[in-house]
Formats: sequence, structure tokens, C-alpha cells
Amino acid sequence: MPQPHRPTRPARPPEPPRARRGGGGGRARRREGRPRWGVRLAAGLSVAVLGSGAVGHAVMTGLDTGIERVDPFKDMKNRPQAGHGINFLLVGTDGRDKISPEEKREYRLGGAPCHCTDTIMLVHLSADKERASVVSLPRDSYAEVPAHRDQVTGKAHKAHPVRLNAAYAEGGPNLTVRTVENMTRVKIDHYLEVDFTSFMKTVDAMGGVEICTAKTMRDPNTGLDLLPGTHRLTGGQALQYVRSRHVDGASDLGRMQRQQRFIAALIKQATGGGVLLNPVKFKELSSTLLGSVRADKGFGSEQMLALGQAMRDFTPSSSEFASVPIGSPSFQVKGIGSTVKWDEPKAAKLFEALREDRPLAPARPGKAAAGRPAAVPVDVPPPQVRVQVENGTRIDGLGGRVDSALRATGFDTTGTPGNGAGRDVKRTVITYDPRWDRSARSVATALPGSELRAVAGQGRTVTVIAGADYRKVVPVRAEDPYQGAFGVVSGDQVVCGN
Repeated sequence: MPQPHRPTRPARPPEPPRARRGGGGGRARRREGRPRWGVRLAAGLSVAVLGSGAVGHAVMTGLDTGIERVDPFKDMKNRPQAGHGINFLLVGTDGRDKISPEEKREYRLGGAPCHCTDTIMLVHLSADKERASVVSLPRDSYAEVPAHRDQVTGKAHKAHPVRLNAAYAEGGPNLTVRTVENMTRVKIDHYLEVDFTSFMKTVDAMGGVEICTAKTMRDPNTGLDLLPGTHRLTGGQALQYVRSRHVDGASDLGRMQRQQRFIAALIKQATGGGVLLNPVKFKELSSTLLGSVRADKGFGSEQMLALGQAMRDFTPSSSEFASVPIGSPSFQVKGIGSTVKWDEPKAAKLFEALREDRPLAPARPGKAAAGRPAAVPVDVPPPQVRVQVENGTRIDGLGGRVDSALRATGFDTTGTPGNGAGRDVKRTVITYDPRWDRSARSVATALPGSELRAVAGQGRTVTVIAGADYRKVVPVRAEDPYQGAFGVVSGDQVVCGN
């Protein structure tokens, strides 16, 4: 039986508010620490570059010449066999050494840069250009770098164990690509590297990004403070959101899930908000990116145009997100310390799916049809909420319709609706035991406009008394939806509903 829930504050109004206390990176009560960057936004930021082909060849030619080039595939041998589709390695590097002291204080970015990758993602674009699969590789993953020569000292090194993010520090993009290919057996076609210094301005250039949360989110280390509801985050607020590690007990793994939500929202904003089709918006957005994007020499205007053409038809459901299955989150290695050890059998199946150009998760039974509004996230998963429906009107069959509609969106209804004590209820009422108030609020989200009434001692079952104002049940979903064997979610599962 679910445990009693603690009270939370109600959601904010539909108009997206600004984050409280520290929102936008406010200057009050700033403490400098040395946060690990954690801005795993290479995928989302690169999407804006990839999709820019919609603007036209003339603009694209200028963008191509503005990107700093690297050669991550130099002298590489014994590489994995190429599969179908296109694979990108997207990395985010720590660029705090390039920002001003004022900005460091503003956004709590104290400390020295690590000259390493804090973000590593594999992005697979399917051969039919209809699906993008994003796989996050934890920065602290246990890895073995192949024999190489140190890019700084020139000293030859034998193969040895490291945390994955250290491959960049020892051998730059080339060693990073070699290490990832050895671990995944996925051949990398293109390399994109994004510095986080332009992240905040990029988000602002897009007009902010909309994020939904079903519970209060606070992290005193970053200044994040969001009430339940919908928020349009500015660049500074977005940085706080994606950096936060102390919102829950999941630490980096929980932060990775939130960052995937943000990337999904960023893709939705870029592809659905007209950014890629508006030359003025695009010029402003691209100008903030070009100072920080590095790419391999083979990624040019032609490739960007082709990808941009594909992304114009993208919807949130066109993208899917996963993290490498974890065997041990604290695998101890002598001389290194704690690392994240992958679940090798499950990881092998995940990367096999990428190589074979297969979706990471099969189509979900009962998946919403295209064009249907995304379900609204709620704090308590609907299957965990027991609901008894009563008809509070003289409308025949109303109780049965409400029961069926609530069951269709996942609630555990009794299936035996009854008649209420009164038959002249105008506004739908939800009665609940205060100990299960979060469950009641999840039901109230599905029945907008309903009235919540606390009834001490009612127990875990939430009662819905359908009133004459009932029109429909709004689809809802758990904030952390079922993710399948590989922890996969699609973009439409994690972005805000329409």
C-alpha cells in the first residue's frame, strides 16, 4: 500500500512564471563552489546547428566557415564496421576559464576548469531521417583508453583504466572517439563539441525553453527553486536546472534524466517554435553558437542542409532518450576511485540496436495518436491512485463515463461507479484524505476546474463526485514514465503538454 504523501504547494497558473530565489541566476546570496559543469546539452544545442539547413544555402555557407575544425579520426585503425544511419559523438567541455569573474559569481561557476568532457552523448539519426536516438554516457563511466601519446607532454602511454571524461584531457577528441568506439562498437561518423559558455545566451535567443515539473525542485548549490507547474526558463534559469544534482537522491543519474527532458524541450522549441525557419531568429541563435562549436572536417554545409531538411518534420515523438544501463554506480578502481560500471550485457544490446538502426524501445501499446496533445505530468503515477467515482447529477451514465475516462489515462478506478448523496452537484468535487493529498492533486490535474475537499480519515481511495460541469478527462502521466529495458523515453513523454 502506498505511503501517505506529504503536502506540496499547488501548481502555478498556466502562464509560465520565472523561477524563484535564484531564478535566472540572480545575484543574491551566491556561493562559489566548484560545480561539475553537468550541462549535457550538446545534443540540444547541436540540434539548432543541424536544423539550420532550413534557412538556405547562402546562410549555411557562412555557418560552415565559422565552425572551428578538429580532426578526431586522424590515424584511426581497426574501427567498428559502419551500420545504417548516421552517428554523432556530441561532447560538452568545461569552458569556465573563458567567462568573466562577474559571470562566475552570477551563475555559481567558481573553481578551475577541468579541461575534460563533462557531457558525452551518442546521437543516432536513422537512415530514413525520421528518428533521433540520444544515448547519454555517464562522465564517470569506467573506461580503458587505448595506447596513445599524451597531447600535452608527448609521452607515450599504454592502455590503462580511466574515468571516461579523462580521455579528452589525455588525448583530446581523437582519444575520446577511439575510447567510445572501443566501448560501444559503434562507428562514429561525425564529432561535435560544444562549449557551455554560450549556453545561456543560446537559450535566451530561442525565447527561453518551457519545462514542466510536478513537484517542487530546489537545489541550494545552484539556486534552483521551481514550484510545481510550467515554467519558461531563461538562459540563467536553464543553467541552474541542468546543473542541479541535489534535487533528489539520484544525484548525477537524476540530473541526467532532467537534462534529457531539457534537450527534448529544446528540440521542440527549435523545431516547433519557428527558430529554424526565421532568418532573424536563426542569425541571432547561430551567432551565439559559432564561437563554441567545434566539428570534424567532414561535417559541412551539405550535411547540415540534409539534417535540417529532416528536422523540419520532427515532432517530440521523433526523438528518444536513453542512458547506458548501469551495473554498479560506485565501482572502485585503484588509483582512480569510484567509477560508474556499465551493465555489459544490457549495454551491448543497447548499442547493437543503434548499429542495426532499430528504435531503442518498441512502440508503446495505446500510444497517443499523432497530433494528440501530450499528457500532463503528475507527481503520483496514476496506476498508484485508487479512485471511486460517484454521479452527483441526474445525467444518466455520467459516473460510468468518468470512471472509464479516468481508467483510460491510467488511474486505478474501482470500475463500479455509484450515485452520490446529492444529485444537484454543479462543480465536480474530489474528496481525499489529507495524508494522500498528492494523489488527489494528480486526479485534480486530470479534472481541471474540480474542487478539492479534504476529509480526514477517508483513507487512500480518492472519491470523485462528477458534477454537471464535467466535459472530459485530461490525459496525465507520471513525471518519470516507464522507461523499458534501456531506460528509454520518447520526447513526447517528457515535454510539456499543449
